[in-house]
Amino acid sequence: MQNRTLPAHVEILIVGGGPVGALLLQLLRQSGHDVWLCEARASVGPDPRALAIAQASITALQEAGLWSASLPATPITHVHVSQAGTLGRTVLAAEELGLAQLGMTVPYQALAQHALDTLQRESAPILTEAKVTRIRQLARYAQVEIDTPSGAHALTCRLLVLADGGQLLSQLHDVQQTVKSYQQHAVLARLTPKHPHGGMAYERFADDGPLALLPNGIDYTLVWTQSPSAAAARLAMPDADFLVAVSERFSDRISGFSAVHERASWPLALKTLNSVVGQRVVLIGNAAQTLHPVAGQGLNLGLRDASTLAQLLANTPKSELGEPALLQRYRQLRQRDAGLVTHFTDSLISLFDTASPPLKHARSLGLLAIDQLGWLRKGFAKRMVYGAR
Repeated sequence: MQNRTLPAHVEILIVGGGPVGALLLQLLRQSGHDVWLCEARASVGPDPRALAIAQASITALQEAGLWSASLPATPITHVHVSQAGTLGRTVLAAEELGLAQLGMTVPYQALAQHALDTLQRESAPILTEAKVTRIRQLARYAQVEIDTPSGAHALTCRLLVLADGGQLLSQLHDVQQTVKSYQQHAVLARLTPKHPHGGMAYERFADDGPLALLPNGIDYTLVWTQSPSAAAARLAMPDADFLVAVSERFSDRISGFSAVHERASWPLALKTLNSVVGQRVVLIGNAAQTLHPVAGQGLNLGLRDASTLAQLLANTPKSELGEPALLQRYRQLRQRDAGLVTHFTDSLISLFDTASPPLKHARSLGLLAIDQLGWLRKGFAKRMVYGAR
């Protein structure tokens, strides 16, 4: 915990010190706002996830001082998208967008800890081991209660921003969450390929669930969508059998793997809100939406939430912070990007969820069309890197 004392009132309070909350804090500090951040953790614990960070997101983190060349990040120069059992495929390439890379893969724990360390090193207005336990939404301000190792603390703010989590949603009287369970689990594993990956990422749609391979150091991080029972079986499989199962689903698209390392799994669900704003409250990142990991857009969407909100608040007078007109303007600015990305990832699961031969043929033709039409392929790649503008 930082040796700091929260004031009784701040203009803007951010709850959540992950990459999304940290980015917003840094950008608002650059604008000269009176802003504080509360983070429940003292440090980031072990987390097996590896994230695909789009180049536009990396640029935003760099400009905020939250990205470093010392991070264990691996470039993604191409993304190979295909469907098992068909010839259709498309390859997205960084050079088509004039970029050196489409993005990078980075372990979540490393990125989140680096963000937290940076804020503390810069003596940013952040309090760790500070858990918000209660929210009251009032007409002129929001009031929160915070538990810290030194005791409870009450604070008011003109604008409350919930980032990187949705545990406090039930306390908001004007925001409701909808949860759609996919009845699926994501199986995570680190695989060593037989040959160097060369920066190629894969998205493979198999009959029993999509698989993603993200370059991670010399290895790949596998994210494999399975039914709950199949996921449990995958975790229990001997290493050799697991490697065979993964290789079979990639057929001749990849040369195979020589080793599998740690494995884990977690349930998948789509979480959305009826509104990303409430009385004196804005929700961003995972507090606003939690997506299926297919296409790897969750964190990138959250970072764009933070950037958009910071741009909107940059020249906002103190008296207008948290006012209904400002909140509705933010909602309108994020509606298109968030709506399209959420619909896209959700639709991919539905679209590829059946092994019907006619549908498989139609999907194969669609992938071939994207690959053959340069403008369509480039537009698809731009959407993955920059979001919907």
